[in-house]
Amino acid sequence: MIVAAPEPKATLKPTGEQRVIFRDLSWDAYLTILATLPQARGSRLTYDDGVLEITVPLEDHEFAARLIERFIIVLAELWELPMKTMGSTTMNYPLLRKGAEPDNAYYFQNQPLVKGRNVDFAQDPPPDLVVEVDITHTDIAKNQFYASLGVPEFWRFDGQVWRIYGLESGVYVKVEESRTFPGVPKERLYEFLAEAREDEIGAMRTLRAWWAEQHEVNETS
Repeated sequence: MIVAAPEPKATLKPTGEQRVIFRDLSWDAYLTILATLPQARGSRLTYDDGVLEITVPLEDHEFAARLIERFIIVLAELWELPMKTMGSTTMNYPLLRKGAEPDNAYYFQNQPLVKGRNVDFAQDPPPDLVVEVDITHTDIAKNQFYASLGVPEFWRFDGQVWRIYGLESGVYVKVEESRTFPGVPKERLYEFLAEAREDEIGAMRTLRAWWAEQHEVNETS
C-alpha cells in the first residue's frame, strides 16, 4: 500500500507571501471573484472545495520562483525536451471544485497533445510538472490538491528545502530525483540558486558546463 507523503510543516521564516483566506465560499462566488480581478495582477488564487486563498508573492518568493524556472528551462534545453510553459495560467476543475494558479507549470511528455493552442482543462491532461514556492504557511494542502488533479510531478520549495513528489496510485510520494530530469541531483538546484543570487547568467553557464562535463564523462566511461 502506497502512503502519501506528508505535507511539509511551516517553520518561522522571512515573509515570502501575503495571504488572505476565505472559507465556505461557493464555486460560483470563486468564479465571480476570479472574473472581477484584472488578468494583469500580482495576486494568485487557489480554490479548494470552499476555501479560497489569495496569495500576493513578495520579493523572496518571486526571486526563487523565477530562478527555478530558469533552472527548468536550461535543463529542458539540454535534455532537448519539447516544452509548453503554462506559467500561472488559471487551472479550473469545476467537477472537483478546485482551481489553481501555480507559480510555474509545464507540459513535457504531453506537450505534443497541447502544442500550438490554448489548453482546455476540461479535456486535456494536467501539466506534467507543477512548481510552487511556499515560504510562509499556506492553508491549502497542496500535495493532496495537485495529486487530486492528477499532476504527475510536483516540486515544492520553501525558501530552503526543495521537495520533489511523484504521483503513485493517486497520491504523492517523496522522491529524490526528478522523473522529468533523471540524473540531476538535488544539489544542482541548491548550487544554482546560490550562484544565481550573485549572477543569474553565470549560474546558467555553470549548469550547462556541468551538463557538458557529465556527458563527456559518460561518453568516455
